[in-house]
Amino acid sequence: MDIKRIMQEMTLEEKAGLCSGKDFWHFKGVERLGIPAIMVCDGPHGLRKQEGEADMMGINESIPAVCFPTASALAASFDRELIRKVGETIGEECRAEGVSVILGPGVNMKRTPLCGRNFEYFTEDPYHASEAAAAFIHGVQSMRVGTSMKHFLANNQEYERMSSDSVVDERTLHEIYLAAFEGAVKNAQPLTVMCSYNKINGIYAAENHEMLTEELRDKWGFQGCVITDWGAGKDRVAGLEAGLDIEMPGGNPMPDEKIVEAVKSGRLREEILDTAVERILKMIDFCTDTPDGKYRFQHERDHALAGAVEKECAVLLKNEEAVLPLSEEKKVAFIGAFASRPRFQGSGSSHIHCKYTTSVLDAAAKNSHITYAQGYHEDGSEDQALFEEAVRQAENADAAVIFAGLPATMESEGVDRTHMAMPEIQNRLIWEIAKVQPDTVVVLYNGSPVEMPWVSEVKGILEMYLGGENVGEAAYDLLFGNANPCGKLAETFPLKLSDNPSHLNYPGYDHTVEYKEGIYVGYRYYDKKEMEVLFPFGHGLSYTDFTYEEIRTDKNVISEEEELTVTVKVKNTGTRSGKEVIQLYVSDPESTVDRPVRELKGYCKVELKPGESTEAEFKLGRRAFAYYNVLLHDWHVETGEFLLQAGSSSRDIRLSKSIQVNSTTEVPVTYTKYSTIKDLLKTAKGAETVAPMLAAMQGANGQTSDAMGEGADEMLRAMMESMPIGTLVNFGALTEEELDQMIQSLND
Repeated sequence: MDIKRIMQEMTLEEKAGLCSGKDFWHFKGVERLGIPAIMVCDGPHGLRKQEGEADMMGINESIPAVCFPTASALAASFDRELIRKVGETIGEECRAEGVSVILGPGVNMKRTPLCGRNFEYFTEDPYHASEAAAAFIHGVQSMRVGTSMKHFLANNQEYERMSSDSVVDERTLHEIYLAAFEGAVKNAQPLTVMCSYNKINGIYAAENHEMLTEELRDKWGFQGCVITDWGAGKDRVAGLEAGLDIEMPGGNPMPDEKIVEAVKSGRLREEILDTAVERILKMIDFCTDTPDGKYRFQHERDHALAGAVEKECAVLLKNEEAVLPLSEEKKVAFIGAFASRPRFQGSGSSHIHCKYTTSVLDAAAKNSHITYAQGYHEDGSEDQALFEEAVRQAENADAAVIFAGLPATMESEGVDRTHMAMPEIQNRLIWEIAKVQPDTVVVLYNGSPVEMPWVSEVKGILEMYLGGENVGEAAYDLLFGNANPCGKLAETFPLKLSDNPSHLNYPGYDHTVEYKEGIYVGYRYYDKKEMEVLFPFGHGLSYTDFTYEEIRTDKNVISEEEELTVTVKVKNTGTRSGKEVIQLYVSDPESTVDRPVRELKGYCKVELKPGESTEAEFKLGRRAFAYYNVLLHDWHVETGEFLLQAGSSSRDIRLSKSIQVNSTTEVPVTYTKYSTIKDLLKTAKGAETVAPMLAAMQGANGQTSDAMGEGADEMLRAMMESMPIGTLVNFGALTEEELDQMIQSLND
């Protein structure tokens, strides 16, 4: 496509027209200039392409497609190549169906377990979210199909998502919510980014120049288009000025007319419109560069892949007395409605119309030792006969596996959960079966954490998440040892809802939600508070054992500009092959600012045979040691000791090593008479200035222990450090003139 020539030939009206959709699922083209109209479709864990005419809300039936494990499950794989493979396959399916852009991945942080759309999001950790998103984007876009990373920004709940104002402080915004998008933009360059409905600190995302231009484009180098979530646009001209390129859905000529009018009246510079149009043309060119004809939708192949992927995602949460894997020679009772009709996806715009679905009962058809009892109705209604039959079958078996979780109505776009409990009938069933069957295992189908009041009563718990259309085959193979569990939790499971750090500030009031927990999201909060949790971030068991043997670095002292290589040696000391996710955390024990106990900065999934060992290598750059400094409005590394911690979860640190990092950046400080002595002691110049005065004041007071009791010297020192420096005048340590001169010298 000759974009330069096309731009010269386009009329003002044609340029404005490209900046809004043609209809619900298409971007506009310009036929006379050879610009095709391209199609977008919902995702992200499968293709939701509507057949025939699209309805106003985009909820008519869609074509048969393949539902892969949702983002909540994919993140638990901690496997970049696996996620990339899923992306490639979905991209190939898009090409087969003539779809140019798929709406995903979802990268919003899991701030609260109640968010109804959490199954579409990866994790509570921004580093992991950006790595997973980048892998998915690389995969999809390798097929010349665009992605639309969403929902930018601070869209962390469904409640009032179209009208709420997310109020987030600068540091939290950058360290948690922006960081998840930032890494994916820099590493993978999604073709488009979708802005969210909500306001961010008082300004709607679709009109937020700071987010759409200053952060996304100027700082991160984003080259693609920004599109709205469907209906998120408010003021079309203001949006264009802020960095919004395309407003969706289409069909309404008014936005185009407003752009034309604004240019003609001089309110909008045509160069701004031209910049947006050029980005749109580049997007269309990317998607139409390769013909679609050679691709076809391979349902059976991709159904098998969905099952293989889910085996890498499921998390073995508990395995007391090695109750798993089960023997195919023993009588096992399968119990629960989800055994015959599994929950494998959420509701809403990501809901896939599947051609094939495999339940665990389907997968178990070859095993004559398995019995089945429904046990409960999915809607939670009581049926005593079903209940009693399930308990009877469990009692008469060698082991019982209960397939439980959340009903479809509890996890959906547009609606948040109101609690973390599973239906009471399921909890009662688990309790009663555990009383009569010592070898009881629970298999969970859910897109977000649940409370488990029965956790100590059962021997095994296998978390499948919402694992895609072939989740049944994956569950069977994992239960009976045909596959070895290797997933790790990408989010913390708290004991109860009120433990969650956002609890007192969710869902907000008066259309405002304040993120008062700040940077303490997920494990950052639980680990800092030393709070007991149900299962920690990064947790996941295996049918084999791994020993962490050594951690080493290529340097012991680095400047903040240097890259550090970290090597961790791990050995499979068990009796069967398996995979381990080696997690590398960074801790700053000497920080002068409040920081989490540790933060994930690297991970590597390795496969080892019994007795085999390997070395995983990690590269850590400046950002691995930095926090966001609001004085610099940038990332800052403090000079000091840092701990590198390698482990199997955030609560299972196996090895650690200390290194020295030297900063090359000074934080600018402006002192006033209200600055404290402690403030001065933070910098070399300040400490040098105030040290003689402190010594003189301490000397004048002499020995205070006799007069004021033991510890008086420490008390005096603490009191002096908390003094505003202007108070030195009151104590005669300085004159007013000397104080002014000292402050001027410090600031100079």
